[in-house]
Amino acid sequence: MALPPGFLDDLRSRLTLSEVAGRKVIWDQRKSQPGKGDFWAPCPFHQEKTPSFHVDDRKGFYYCFGCHAKGDMITFVKDIENVSFIEAVEILAREAGVEMPAQTRDPKAAEKRDRQTRLLEVMEQAVQAYGLAFRAAQGQTARDYAAKRGLSAETLKRFEIGYAPDSRNFLAQGFREKGQVEEAVAAGLLIQPEGGGTPYDRFRGRLMFPIRDARGRCIAFGGRTLVGHDAKYLNSPETDLFHKSRVLYHHGPASDAARNAGTVIVAEGYMDVVALAQAGFAHAVAPLGTAVTEEQLALLWRMAAEPVLALDGDKAGLRAADRVVDLALPLLQPGRSLRFCLMPEGQDPDDLIKAGGPEAMVERLSAALPLIDMLWRREAEAEPLDTPERRAALDQRLKAALGKIADPGVRNHYAAELRQRRAALFRAPEAPRGAPRPGPGQAVGRGWPGRGRAPMGPVATTKSSPLAKSGQGDPARIREAAILLLAAANPDHAAPLETRLEEMPLLTPDYLPLRDRLLTALIEPGQEEALREITATLARVPQARAHPMARPVADGAKLRDVLADAIDRHTARIGFETEFAEAGRDLSEDAGEDATWRMRQAGQQMQMVDQRALEADPAVSAKTETSGIQDMLDKEVYRKKKTRTGPTNQ
Repeated sequence: MALPPGFLDDLRSRLTLSEVAGRKVIWDQRKSQPGKGDFWAPCPFHQEKTPSFHVDDRKGFYYCFGCHAKGDMITFVKDIENVSFIEAVEILAREAGVEMPAQTRDPKAAEKRDRQTRLLEVMEQAVQAYGLAFRAAQGQTARDYAAKRGLSAETLKRFEIGYAPDSRNFLAQGFREKGQVEEAVAAGLLIQPEGGGTPYDRFRGRLMFPIRDARGRCIAFGGRTLVGHDAKYLNSPETDLFHKSRVLYHHGPASDAARNAGTVIVAEGYMDVVALAQAGFAHAVAPLGTAVTEEQLALLWRMAAEPVLALDGDKAGLRAADRVVDLALPLLQPGRSLRFCLMPEGQDPDDLIKAGGPEAMVERLSAALPLIDMLWRREAEAEPLDTPERRAALDQRLKAALGKIADPGVRNHYAAELRQRRAALFRAPEAPRGAPRPGPGQAVGRGWPGRGRAPMGPVATTKSSPLAKSGQGDPARIREAAILLLAAANPDHAAPLETRLEEMPLLTPDYLPLRDRLLTALIEPGQEEALREITATLARVPQARAHPMARPVADGAKLRDVLADAIDRHTARIGFETEFAEAGRDLSEDAGEDATWRMRQAGQQMQMVDQRALEADPAVSAKTETSGIQDMLDKEVYRKKKTRTGPTNQ
């Protein structure tokens, strides 16, 4: 439809944004200033406890400081009601008492709306007919089934539950008399035989559930068989009114309830939603016979920031959870995720409530698992992790999952969390004193420090070594602080090295959350305050602040080279220190020439690193340290130690 000039301005002049939005939100009386046209409320587009949704009546715009939703009154209606632009204008026109400009109507659009109106009329007639049949004598079977399922009279009325008699002409006869057969076929109520002939009822011998859209219009039906049909549940087909991938059962009433509850429950079927609502969980919805779709996820996130999926605890339920995890990963955003409430095996929400009452459901919902828990459990439990190859396969699966997350901030936090879980999974306890070392062919990496795990500091047997002495003053901590400080002080040049920074080993636990915040700040706009806080925190380490690698470099390309080189050297040094510490332990346990060779290699490699390292004072290089290591090896101190402590095989 082409709207005439000035129509929208006239419409806006007749309504205020606070009036339109006020039908969906409750204004915060302490923060709002109606006299100035300034209104604040909890946001209707995401769940929150503090009012961050701001309406400026003078300008006619709204903005949420939480989810960043913004727009004018037309945008508000369009998003809150999930309608098109023209439909939003029509809603506002009705509220303002303004006639839509008929002379500018697109004939095809007008015809489509008229057809839609006729389809909606036959759908409402079907709601009434099924309801009458449920209450009549022919509906006794349906009433008995409803009583068996524990549905109260109030619930039956609330959900407009009806009955389709087991007849081919229950609806068809009435529509033929009214001349509405074509509309009834188009609405999916009647079936037109392919070879021609008289249309007949689609739903027969079923308990009927009207499916209404967010605006309360009946657009489809779902039917539960009562006479042994092959299909237990049957939905309306796709029509001009109904697209099942874009609709949620009980959407409208649940949207209002979700704002008060702070969440929305996603059940698997109609009866689950009905049972939940009867038990006090009015914020329940269900997809319509299919797995949750991307469009339905968008609808759910408009209702709550973290919808809870109530799934059966059997294998089918877990497979459904896995599908939703994969669907949701690319769509995650800050403050927008999912939780998973797994029912006891063999039970659905209806069964659980019948067995334990609403309290049992509350207990299950409070224990709902966040999405990252479902992802971790799926990948970590996919196969045994008893070999290096299988652990490497886990790494690949986790990387693939992270790669699906589009939002960089969410991806970085997922990466940090998964790194911690992986480290905890592979972290092995220290071997007891005097325990035998693994023999040839035996697994290593579980039970022996320094293998198959993050590098650790020197162990007791090497505390007196030159390497351990060189660690006095915590040089690793200084290097790490200097590298992070350099990146925080030069975010534009450090951003391309995000992945390198993320993979850099950190031995200082305090720096792990700092690094995660830094990674987020490097790739998200408007993070200047966070960068200043990170810089101030790291600058408290005087040696790091004075370190050459912590000083800004004017040339961006040069800075990136310096930072990349520093990361590489730090990573290499940690690896060499770990190898040397491992070799030191082997020496103390009579590992022989293999340990000697490894110590020589570690000493030579460390000397190469130190010659190129960016130390605070190049004049005081690590030459004396590495030469001390080499000297210890050349003099074969370990052999003399053995001679003093007991006989040898020499």
